Amino acid sequence: MAGGFVHHGGTKGEGFEYRITSYFVFACIVAALGGSLFGYDLGVSGGVTSMDDFLKEFFPKVYRRKQEHLNETDYCKYDNQILTLFTSSLYFAGLISTFAASHVTRTRGRRGSIMVGSVSFFVGAIFNAFAVNISMLIIGRIFLGIGIGFGNQAVPLYLSEMAPAKIRGAVNQLFQLTTCLGILVANFVNYGTNKIHPWGWRLSLGLAAVPAILMFVGGIFLPETPNSLVEQGKLDEGRRVLEKVRGVKNVDAEFADLLEASEAARAVTQPFRNLLQPKNRPQLIIGGIGIPAFQQLTGMNSILFYAPVIFQSLGFGSGAALYSSIITSTMLVVATFVSMAVVDKFGRRFLFLEAGCQMILSMLVLAVILALKFGHGVELSKGYAVVLVIMICLFVAAYGWSWGPLGWLVPSELFPLETRSAGQSLVVSVNLFFTAAIAQCFLVSLCHLRYGIFLLFAALIFIMSLFIYFLLPETKQVPIEEIHLLFQNHWLWKKYVGDGKTPV
Repeated sequence: MAGGFVHHGGTKGEGFEYRITSYFVFACIVAALGGSLFGYDLGVSGGVTSMDDFLKEFFPKVYRRKQEHLNETDYCKYDNQILTLFTSSLYFAGLISTFAASHVTRTRGRRGSIMVGSVSFFVGAIFNAFAVNISMLIIGRIFLGIGIGFGNQAVPLYLSEMAPAKIRGAVNQLFQLTTCLGILVANFVNYGTNKIHPWGWRLSLGLAAVPAILMFVGGIFLPETPNSLVEQGKLDEGRRVLEKVRGVKNVDAEFADLLEASEAARAVTQPFRNLLQPKNRPQLIIGGIGIPAFQQLTGMNSILFYAPVIFQSLGFGSGAALYSSIITSTMLVVATFVSMAVVDKFGRRFLFLEAGCQMILSMLVLAVILALKFGHGVELSKGYAVVLVIMICLFVAAYGWSWGPLGWLVPSELFPLETRSAGQSLVVSVNLFFTAAIAQCFLVSLCHLRYGIFLLFAALIFIMSLFIYFLLPETKQVPIEEIHLLFQNHWLWKKYVGDGKTPV
């Protein structure tokens, strides 16, 4: 059943009509569940690695060091490469599997990759829940990584392709919203299971199977995107799905865009090689490398991975640490709603640049307090601890309405159809590479650089803000198959893609 009014394309995408239909809402909600897999793991892994029962069973040396109260343990309590390998092995697996996901997504459709991802994630959750040694833990993490590699490759593409241009930003951010909700739920689960001895950690890891089951069952009824159907040569089915998902019969203009894009897509037999052509240089540098790398170099995932560890190292205590993590993940959810409300009004560039200023300020305050008041074998005073939590929340909020959701939205809309699947694989692989590298290096960096790690992140955020300001054109409300035309009027990118006229 269709609801709301018929919307007509304005100055861009003239004639693109749509209604918000129940069919469209169902498809987007089911697909967006892929974010909950990623989010639940982000939230649960850091909490589990701070649980005493988990550490005693698998990492007794870390547990013994945690119980000591020597000066050097303020920053170095959890500096153990095998422990961080437990976290980062998932992301290395996802990095490799996303290239297989590209082939599946291109030839079998976005829905196929989503289904494969849910099955693999379920298997990984079962392995971790019943693990009796580190090998089983790592194997489970590898299956989880494969699931995330397939899911993160397909879901942002699915949402961007299903969404009308005028609300594409908000719809795509459903992926980030479910990621944030997954983090929040994981923190609540950790808070409860931390009190269940000695097997509470098994419940935390095993419950990852729940969103995987939901996504698989929902995926059975999930329609393929019109873009993918047309790309596969299923023109009649593609038009039927487009009419159904838009809720109107007049889809001629949009379908013509899909046909034109699909002709270019079918002419490309080596999409990864095609990414290296000069005409795709903006998408490669901005969407394929720059944004996914910078998303991790904000330092946000380090805070999410180890929020319980950070707060515990700051002297908050085990229960208070998980409670503080719940506060920060709640802020992330709220910020995502803010971003969904304004991203198609104020645009992507505004959110990137405003958040950059807010994040730099937060990191600088964190660094100053830690430099002056922490690391001397004593706990922080309550006043300074509160300021730290506030700064972390401000940082999380800024990330939550900028680099978090836009780090997936902008790359998914930049690539033309002929390189979209390959481009998204590059996005996921770069993202997961930097995620894994930072997960592996953060605790040892915190141990050796101390407060300097936050100064480093502040400098990186300044650089990435300049990157956005000078290189990214505004993409709000531009039809997805016309975004590549924006680069023809850009001061730098027109040298690579040729000069032309941006659609108006």
